[in-house]
Amino acid sequence: MTRQPLRLAILDATRALEDAGVPSPRTDAELLAAHVVGVERGRLGLVPLVDPDVIATYRDLVAQRAKRIPLQHITGIASMGEIDLAVGQGVFVPRPETELLLAWALAVLESTPTRPPVVLDLCTGSGALALAIAHARPDAVVHAVELESKALAWARRNADARSARGDTPIVLHQGDVTVRTLLPDLEGGVDLIVSNPPYIPEGAPLDVEVAEHDPHSALFGGSDGLSVITPMVANIARWLRIGGALAIEHDDSNGGQVAALLRERRVFGEVAEHDDLAGKPRFVVARRVATAAEAARRP
Repeated sequence: MTRQPLRLAILDATRALEDAGVPSPRTDAELLAAHVVGVERGRLGLVPLVDPDVIATYRDLVAQRAKRIPLQHITGIASMGEIDLAVGQGVFVPRPETELLLAWALAVLESTPTRPPVVLDLCTGSGALALAIAHARPDAVVHAVELESKALAWARRNADARSARGDTPIVLHQGDVTVRTLLPDLEGGVDLIVSNPPYIPEGAPLDVEVAEHDPHSALFGGSDGLSVITPMVANIARWLRIGGALAIEHDDSNGGQVAALLRERRVFGEVAEHDDLAGKPRFVVARRVATAAEAARRP
C-alpha cells in the first residue's frame, strides 16, 4: 500500500472548496485534514504521508464541505474561548464574532468585587458563552437559559462533557427569556448577563450555510430583529444587581436601536456599542444603575 502526500490532497481540496464558493477554502481544507489525521492544524506539516484510506475519508469530508454543509457539522466541533463544544443539527453554531463579547465579559468579571460572581447566559444554544465563562472563571456561578429542547440537549451534552473535564458545572434552565415570571430567584442578584439571542430581521438575505443548517428559531427576531431583545431587556433590568453589567449581541443593522432600548428604560447607564472583527456593529453593553426610589432605599 503506497502512502500518499497529504499536502497534495490539501491543495486539491482547497481548489475544490474555492470552486464551491466556500469563504475560507485553504483554512477549511487544513482543518478538515487535521480532523481526519487527528492532529492540530499547526502540526499538519509533521504528517507528510498518509494511507490511501485516509485520503479517501478526507475527500469524502471535503465533498460534504463543498456542498456548503458547515465545517462544524462535519467535524462535530465548534470553539468558544478556550473550549471546544459539540454541535450539530438543531443548535446554532457559535461564530467568531461572539469571541469579542466573551472577552468583554471576562474583563468585566475581573473587576467585579462579588465573590462568587453570578453570571446569566440568555439564549445559550450549545452553552457556548456560559461554558466558556465557567471554564475561564471556575469561581463563578453560571446560569444558562434556552427555550428549544434540541438546543438544550446539546447544551446539556456540552455541560456534562465540561464537568467531566473538571470545569465548574453550570445551571441549565429551559425557558423563554421574554416571559416576565422567568427565574424569580435571580432577581437583583446577577452580576453579569450575556446574550446572543435570535436577532436577524425576517427576510434578511443569509448565507446558504446559515439558512439551511442553523435553526430558524435561533436566527430570526421578527421583522426588525428585536422581537426577543425588546422584552428580554425588561427581564435583564430585574435580574441584574445595581452595578451589574450586560452585553447583548445584535444584527449589524440594529445596534443603535438596542442601545436606545437600554437608554429608554433609565435603569441602565454606561451604554456603549461595540464592533465585531469585521468592524460592523455587533454588541451593546451597559450597567444597571439605581432608580431614584432604589437609591432612596439604599443605606
